[in-house]
Amino acid sequence: MAFVIYLIFINLITAFAFYWDKQKAIHGDWRIPEKVLFALAWLGGAVGAYIGMQVFRHKTQKEKFKYGIPAIFGCHVLAALAVLFLSLTGLATI
Repeated sequence: MAFVIYLIFINLITAFAFYWDKQKAIHGDWRIPEKVLFALAWLGGAVGAYIGMQVFRHKTQKEKFKYGIPAIFGCHVLAALAVLFLSLTGLATI
């Protein structure tokens, strides 16, 4: 249950980071570094990053975001499937 709460929290933070960066871009202010946005996605916020990109129309034309965020999500799905497989076969416990 704690992991689910973590995923909700990190995805909300990541979506907000995309919103905040978009607002900063509109006003010409200091921006959130792209490596921070990607780090948030790698830390479990890939869904929030994708939603933030689409809802706030931010970073949608940059290829490294356009393809990178879905790729990170794909890595997360593969990792989850690996953990599920290992736990179902008894090779690992959750």
